[in-house]
Amino acid sequence: MSQLYRFLGRLMRPLAAVAILLPAAVFSATDGDEQEPIRFQRVPLQFIAALGDPEARSGSGAENWGIWKKDPGPRGVWHQEYDALMASGGVAPSNWVFDNNDWWLEENGILMEHPQFSVEPGQYLVTGDREVVTVLTIHPPDANGDRRWELANGAKLYDVTHLPCRSARYTPIAGNMSCLPSSANHLEFPVTPGAVMPDVPGCLKQDYAVLFVIGVAV
Repeated sequence: MSQLYRFLGRLMRPLAAVAILLPAAVFSATDGDEQEPIRFQRVPLQFIAALGDPEARSGSGAENWGIWKKDPGPRGVWHQEYDALMASGGVAPSNWVFDNNDWWLEENGILMEHPQFSVEPGQYLVTGDREVVTVLTIHPPDANGDRRWELANGAKLYDVTHLPCRSARYTPIAGNMSCLPSSANHLEFPVTPGAVMPDVPGCLKQDYAVLFVIGVAV
């Protein structure tokens, strides 16, 4: 995720999926269902860690999605430097704390801080920096705590996934003490765009799709 700022200079390119009407900090878009445009506030690039069928246009489970409001790549620590990280009490130079029982790794082999859980209900302008920019709606939790999500304009989750950004969450298999970043094979990095993250001995792994957030509804 550390090479993403090149994307910012291209945010205003014409795209059929979204009509950007205002050039300043507030701009407008449609979600395909609304009569009136939704007004969005442009934000510094943020990153959603999403779970779901890549072919899905909507679904449940958004309570399990996370968001990084700062690029976690430059704030991270190389997995080969795990021993040095632990020698510092698990506190990274960017002042986040590593958790041996729940840790995140990105496509280059960099340990990342946890995203913020979960994504607040609302509407977000999202893209995978390919062909599609569209509106993501995160609904408030229902009586069971489930949060639905949906993408506008017929977009699928795959369409707004940034393929070069890979991220996964690692937790120990019950009773296994070897789930450590130092056990990751450095030869498996960087990960091919669109591929799954590598397994690490002793760990359960959950891959997440990464979506760019470029605006939030006013």
